Amino acid sequence: MSSTVQAYLLWLAKSMETLEFIIYPDGRVQEKVTGIVGASCAEVTEAIEAQLGQVLSHEPTSEYFANRVQQSDVANTQTTFSDW
Repeated sequence: MSSTVQAYLLWLAKSMETLEFIIYPDGRVQEKVTGIVGASCAEVTEAIEAQLGQVLSHEPTSEYFANRVQQSDVANTQTTFSDW
């Protein structure tokens, strides 16, 4: 596998949004959100948490505090012609 393909697969794995739930025998549920940058993860989990019951704690990850980087697909070009 080429290094370009490996880099793409690594980027793809890191860019996936996932919600992971661990349900313990005593009924507690641990929820882990990955791939969602900023506080928008709270919007994603709000309805689920309301159905699960009382939230005991929140532990924000580094992704929570990160700023979303947006890339633009627009390229500006300028062409000039010589008077020769």
